[in-house]
Amino acid sequence: MTGPGGPPDGSAESVYAQPGTGARLDWGLAGAAELSRVCAVLVVVDVLSFTTSVEVAVARGMRVHPFPWGAQAAEYATRVGAVAAVGRRAVTSAHPWSLSPAALHAAPVVPELVLPSPNGSAISAAASATGLPVVAACLRNARAVGRWLLAQGYGSTAAPIGVVAAGERWPDDSLRPAVEDQLGAAAVLDVLAAAPGELSVEAAVALAALNSLPSVPAAVRGSVSGRELVNRGFGQDVEIAVQVDVSEVVPVLRGGVYSPA
Repeated sequence: MTGPGGPPDGSAESVYAQPGTGARLDWGLAGAAELSRVCAVLVVVDVLSFTTSVEVAVARGMRVHPFPWGAQAAEYATRVGAVAAVGRRAVTSAHPWSLSPAALHAAPVVPELVLPSPNGSAISAAASATGLPVVAACLRNARAVGRWLLAQGYGSTAAPIGVVAAGERWPDDSLRPAVEDQLGAAAVLDVLAAAPGELSVEAAVALAALNSLPSVPAAVRGSVSGRELVNRGFGQDVEIAVQVDVSEVVPVLRGGVYSPA
């Protein structure tokens, strides 16, 4: 994919890829597609709730298969010998696995879990097809993810990191940038500021927003997505998601499955 700011002959990096920097930030599926052409590794951030759910599940010993949202998830789970997570309101005592950090914290551990979502999971599944390493980050493990990326040698202009804030969806399926994902991405970028390459302007602006807040958990609780979950009766998912830097787990997507680094 080359945006309208890119050269017609592909001889140089598109301006939309934020060239000449070691850590870059973009949004959603389209942003992930742009960064995947030029970055050495992608970081997916979907705080409410896909990547938080991945962190919780992987920390408990489950391998997580990302899958786009849809009815085919159960069929795919059957093919790979996994359990398919369901929507929050479809949970039963016999099937307690869902796209809910609280549910996954309490549900029995299964070896393989298919975790569909319309945002972070769809981005992860698409990014996996590129062959790039993909890391799931949230507020719970942001610092651990940043340290792992630096230890692996990422973050130079030769091996740039693409951080993708998943965002949410409007009813017409267009992207709705989400406060919680910008803050989760910025929490990773806070560590990556020490990388040998500079932060892109987009990444630096997100980090400045993070540093301007007196309380990240309060901002997430007060965000549209946070209030939406609370109003629907899933406030415990928000409380798990706003626990900052409580985890050292770094879920890495290998062969289409998230497992510990």
